Amino acid sequence: MNACSPSPTAVAALAAATLLLSGCATSEETGRSRLSLLPVGQEMALGIQSFDELKKTTPISKDAKATAMVQRVGKRIADAVQMQGAQWEFVLFESKEPNAFCLPGGKVGVYTGLLPIARDDAGLAAVLGHEIAHATEHHGNERMSRAMLINGVGAVANASLASGGANPRTVALFQNLYTPGTQLISELPHSRGQESEADSVGLKYMARAGYDPEAAVGFWQRFAAYNKSAGGGGTLYYLRTHPTDEQRIRNIQAYLPVAKAEYRPR
Repeated sequence: MNACSPSPTAVAALAAATLLLSGCATSEETGRSRLSLLPVGQEMALGIQSFDELKKTTPISKDAKATAMVQRVGKRIADAVQMQGAQWEFVLFESKEPNAFCLPGGKVGVYTGLLPIARDDAGLAAVLGHEIAHATEHHGNERMSRAMLINGVGAVANASLASGGANPRTVALFQNLYTPGTQLISELPHSRGQESEADSVGLKYMARAGYDPEAAVGFWQRFAAYNKSAGGGGTLYYLRTHPTDEQRIRNIQAYLPVAKAEYRPR
């Protein structure tokens, strides 16, 4: 190799830096920069495809009153957000799991098991505001982009160690520790940060839609009680993808003044 030629590691580092600079986007709601390597159109197409597949495999609720509630609250929040190209759809799925989600493209699913905890429109708005915030903030795109970058860096580092004559034990140690290490040190804290961001942005969405953001505190208190009764919440904090229920409630209470400033009752 020519002495003036850059090493493969240097080339990979330069490529990674270029990728980072070209793949950054900024949140209009929070001002936070995020990695976004997947084109938004492709991100939305994946969400729409996944939702169509889910509707084929998961029973859809026949409860007309509950379905109307989900669609009523969902539409009000969708009208209060900006997500270009969204094809909004709100479906109530028959499942005991107390959960909801919003896929890229505006595809929102709510499980019937969530409704007793939500109790009313405002409680459901707290959940849908949070889930829709995940989509408007492109959290899924960010997670996939970070995974692409981490995998790429790992592959380059592994090849560099192997080609550089590193001890096989060193190479094996790197291979065994890299993925769990990046999860523990980088990705799990990042996931918890995304959840907190969705909480803060979601509060503003429900407030703009005319729902009192203070209702979110009541919802998460009821959800915490459900988790406790179901025996959940025992995972060590640094292994969690979400903040603890107690931390989430404290954070939401701290976010309330900003959201309340945008609240106009309907």
